[in-house]
Amino acid sequence: MAKKGKRYEEVLGLVDRHNLYSVDEAMEIVLQTAKAKFDETIDLSVRLGVDPRHADQQVRGAVVLPHGTGRTRRVLVIAKGEKITEAENAGADFVGGDELVAKIQTEGWLEFDVVVATPDMMGVVGRIGRVLGPKGLMPNPKSGTVTFDVAKAVDEIKAGKVEYRVDKASIVHAPIGKASFGEEKLKDNFLAMMDALIKAKPVAAKGRYLKSVTVASTMGPGVKINAQKLMD
Repeated sequence: MAKKGKRYEEVLGLVDRHNLYSVDEAMEIVLQTAKAKFDETIDLSVRLGVDPRHADQQVRGAVVLPHGTGRTRRVLVIAKGEKITEAENAGADFVGGDELVAKIQTEGWLEFDVVVATPDMMGVVGRIGRVLGPKGLMPNPKSGTVTFDVAKAVDEIKAGKVEYRVDKASIVHAPIGKASFGEEKLKDNFLAMMDALIKAKPVAAKGRYLKSVTVASTMGPGVKINAQKLMD
């Protein structure tokens, strides 16, 4: 524990908590803090000036990051008929209909990261809403996971599509890559995510939209970015 604490104190010294960094500075510093023996994920946290209790201030969507996320995502497609074959050909990890819904219901099976469903199967998927919903796995048209174009959905997810949704604390959390990506690729992914969030600003949101923007490695401290400059 002492060794881990010493390492954390060392990386903590790289970050001035009272400073707001430029994007370039933040990417450089966050990589300096990624000192673990594994390839750390770089996560983005954005506090928004919205009240998620109101339906007209929800922020939700998806974006395909230019360089992906650095992780392989297991895709479950719930469909029927020719869409089964289409999903299999696109590289979906699991494909099926009622039998997979029953497996989730009765066995608590959750060996997947994303669920895609065709619109005509949403009645069936609704049976497992209480299981998928709390885990953020429920298919949704806004994120492109309720669609008849299952091949496109699977392709985008495999290419690095990230879903985002504001939580109860008005914060959006999203991965923007791995430490091994390097500064430029992380910056590209960061800007793509921020562009999507800014475009998703609800009309009902008043005042300052980007309250705070922070990036951090899995084991490192948060590095705050000058949010106002991102809106200019």
